[in-house]
Amino acid sequence: MVSRVIPVEPFDLVIFGGTGDLARRKIIPGLYRRFWAGQIPEGSAIIGAARSDMTEDEFRTNARSAIAEFVAKDKQDPAIIDAFVACIGYETIDAKGTAGWAALKKRVRKDVVQAFYFSVAPSLFGDIAERLHKHGIATKDSRIVVEKPFGRDLASAKALNAGLAQHFNEAQIYRIDHYLGKETVQNLMAVRFANILFEPLWKSEYIDHVQITVAETVSVEGRGAYYDKSGAMRDMVQNHMMQLLCLIAMEPPYHFDPDAVRDEKLKVIRALDPVRPEDIVRGQYMAGNGQAGYLEHCEDASSKTESYIALKANISNWRWKGTPFYLRTGKRLRARTSEIAITFREPPHSIFDDAEGWRENVLVIRLQPNEGMNLMMMIKEPGPGGMRLTQVPLDMSFAEALGADGADIPDAYERLIMDVIRGNQTLFMRGDEVEAAWAWTDPIINGWEARGDKPRNYDAGSSGPEDALMLMHRDGRRWREIRE
Repeated sequence: MVSRVIPVEPFDLVIFGGTGDLARRKIIPGLYRRFWAGQIPEGSAIIGAARSDMTEDEFRTNARSAIAEFVAKDKQDPAIIDAFVACIGYETIDAKGTAGWAALKKRVRKDVVQAFYFSVAPSLFGDIAERLHKHGIATKDSRIVVEKPFGRDLASAKALNAGLAQHFNEAQIYRIDHYLGKETVQNLMAVRFANILFEPLWKSEYIDHVQITVAETVSVEGRGAYYDKSGAMRDMVQNHMMQLLCLIAMEPPYHFDPDAVRDEKLKVIRALDPVRPEDIVRGQYMAGNGQAGYLEHCEDASSKTESYIALKANISNWRWKGTPFYLRTGKRLRARTSEIAITFREPPHSIFDDAEGWRENVLVIRLQPNEGMNLMMMIKEPGPGGMRLTQVPLDMSFAEALGADGADIPDAYERLIMDVIRGNQTLFMRGDEVEAAWAWTDPIINGWEARGDKPRNYDAGSSGPEDALMLMHRDGRRWREIRE
């Protein structure tokens, strides 16, 4: 199967924070790969903007270095790299002052698609938005991309939304969540709504429970001070995992249209029940195997911030009443894996004597590594001796199913940035959606802070705190094993 590459219109993309880590690791390499694939047309311009006082040649040298480090060798064509780098410019900008804005205005054209990527701290969003209008750079058709964290609670999210709304309308604002750019996440919508096979079964009558797992092997070393101000709940659950939950649980939209899709996601968030204290487990990884623990990495021996969280969520609507959603995420766990597992209920009656051999049908959607899906089904075990049942997977790895061309799956940032240029907001969060997520999250955080709850310790390289196992066991269920 050959994937189609559809070029976008010529554009000017200004990357505020262009010398930062995100630009180096994701944005610049991703744009190069789209250029290499033929999706970015001639006449497009990529302009780095940051407070660093460097020349354009120095910035281009940095771009070449980023490509060399983060792009596969088989895509590093010297002629294409030269052509890509020729599209790159740079301006030194004072986000809170006046320096550099007049020069930037001269660079940014009015007759092509304009996009401004705010790869900076949220505290600078309002300043940059104000200056883009004050200096006459932005137009009514300009688009801005804002990175998470989009607030740390409902009040700050509302303030950020209000600050951006003073200068840009909602149709111009693209709140990026890279999880929504993953091929498998988008395929979840295709599997549900393009096939009659699953949608009739996609409800509490047939689904026993849903597990969403985002496990990481890395620690917070090197960014412990930053992470300690957020924790797993703010860093992962409120945004990434909430988006995954919404895509699983939402009703079919009337059309694959940005606002139609986001309307249905918003309904899911508003239908979430408050989470009871006994349905939450928080943890911190301990020192071990010659490595420091969370308290050492965050440099605060009294920290109560969680590096792990597991919780049980319930959705009060007709489709999902009675089907719990179990979410867990953490640092320094056994393996790096992200997956959604939809476990179906038992058949109402078994005609087979080998009832003990029965296992649930489970649809597993793997986000990383090895993006793909598999469906665990019961079949007869081969050989004579009666009807013995065994479970086998119907496996679809994207790399294998789509062949050599399909195996080259674009990075999430590549897809999302191209969607910005196209003006497609389907995979971006709307302001009311962000605020609704915080409205559900805030009481959970406020509750454990008011109670003075301390996270449970867990061994680095494990599956998390023992209490998380009990969260499932008391419901007669088990977590899936964390493995690559």
